[in-house]
Amino acid sequence: MENKEIYKNEGITLLEKGKKGLIRMVFSRFGIVLLLLAVQVLFLFGLFFKFRQLAPHYVGLSTLFYIFALILVINSEHDNSAKITWIMVMMILPIFGGLLYIYTSIDLGHRALKKRLKALISESKNFIKQDETITEKVEKDCPELNDLATYLNKSGSFPVYENTDVTYYPLGDEMFIAMLEELEKAKDFIFMEYFILDEGYMWGKILDVLRRKAKEGVEVRVMYDGTNEFTLLPRNYPKKLEKLGIKCRVFAPFTPFVSTHYNYRDHRKILVIDGKVAFNGGINIADEYINKIVKHGHWKDTGVRLKGAAVDSFTAMFLQMWHVGDREADYKSYLNRYEVNKENGYVMPYADCPLDEYYAGESVYMDILNKAHDYVYIMTPYLILDGELEKALTFAAERGIEVRMLMPHISDSFVANALAKTYYKPLLKSGIRIFEYTPGFVHAKVFISDDIKAVVGTINLDYRSLYHHFECATYMHKTSCIKDIKEDFTKTLDKCEEVTLTSLKKEKWYIKLVGNALKFIAPLL
Repeated sequence: MENKEIYKNEGITLLEKGKKGLIRMVFSRFGIVLLLLAVQVLFLFGLFFKFRQLAPHYVGLSTLFYIFALILVINSEHDNSAKITWIMVMMILPIFGGLLYIYTSIDLGHRALKKRLKALISESKNFIKQDETITEKVEKDCPELNDLATYLNKSGSFPVYENTDVTYYPLGDEMFIAMLEELEKAKDFIFMEYFILDEGYMWGKILDVLRRKAKEGVEVRVMYDGTNEFTLLPRNYPKKLEKLGIKCRVFAPFTPFVSTHYNYRDHRKILVIDGKVAFNGGINIADEYINKIVKHGHWKDTGVRLKGAAVDSFTAMFLQMWHVGDREADYKSYLNRYEVNKENGYVMPYADCPLDEYYAGESVYMDILNKAHDYVYIMTPYLILDGELEKALTFAAERGIEVRMLMPHISDSFVANALAKTYYKPLLKSGIRIFEYTPGFVHAKVFISDDIKAVVGTINLDYRSLYHHFECATYMHKTSCIKDIKEDFTKTLDKCEEVTLTSLKKEKWYIKLVGNALKFIAPLL
């Protein structure tokens, strides 16, 4: 079904068959990271051998350098798991591990980005402000939500909204239909920001609408992450879109040595239409996300559509990323265009930036776990935890909270799957119940708790999402769609197989070996 000829009458394709990047056929996403890490280590080896006259003094020099680098790591702001990883790397390679740590800590290529994003976020606060009347309601009715709102507003100005209708989609197949319907209604502007954009049926149908809308005078902007140039799209793809009247930008094209933090990727998925409608969730623009092609069995993904005041936050998020390379940013022209929807509950879209001092994604998840009264249900494709989040999960279960985790049975990454299973045993022992989706792959990122709060977004339970990527999500409190999210979770469990300590013993030996062998470098993956 991957043959482009199947789609030739279903939408637009701008690439000839077979023009995708070669690397995608060779490396998984973890493979690319490991390759870049290896290249950087070889680069440092080259520097060392260039000055090999120091070899006789290697032992003393390496010991002193190891101690120096060790002090830097211990006093860094990394979480404890990352610190342990770096210490292990430096124990194995005293000189090269230390040099690699210093090299990545220098932050080459991202200082300007960090400064610019900080300015953009600060500027957007003049246009995205918390309604004080809502704050008073939240303080009175939902004090625990008020605590979280205070934190998120401090981290990046993410207000709590009322009057926002949220529709939950249990599959990408269903959300795609809704996306096309809303795109057809566009009159003023369309903003799209996605981690993955791949030609095929899904993008072809969307692109057909975007082309027509651009001809009608609708402003169309598309942004995707630079990893697509590595794996899916040619470097000149933005020019191809511009010929159709579509503005296009690539976020952080890959430059391995300039970009020391190769994990700073734009993993967000945002579609905003006229400032009135927004879509968010785990669904990228590629055919596997809507089960048009089969890669890892049935693809289970989720998303939400927002209509109302909360759309402004997603509009601002998009504009912040879009204007990274511009001197000025225009927020005013695109905000406060929403139509009021008289809906119950509160909605709080939020983003997580890896370049600031806040860990918004992880903090929200931990807040849900720590404040739960009855249950927390979780869907995640990956499970690579730091100590703090692992403790929050086990503590919730040990204090009597029903914690259920829904994971894929067929993973899109052998390494990610092997690493995830290394966490199963301690989680199961604490009382957490783990289920694997037997029809295929779960790509959804969902938390739901106590029938009153839920999160749907892009944030996985792994180091990449929690520490290294730009992410976003929709937090909901007492919204009507929460019952739909819980119903979907319950129905999906019927298609799952429960993991037990007994079944875990029967896991293939090589999966256990790989997981345990790579766990110490998990923060680098």
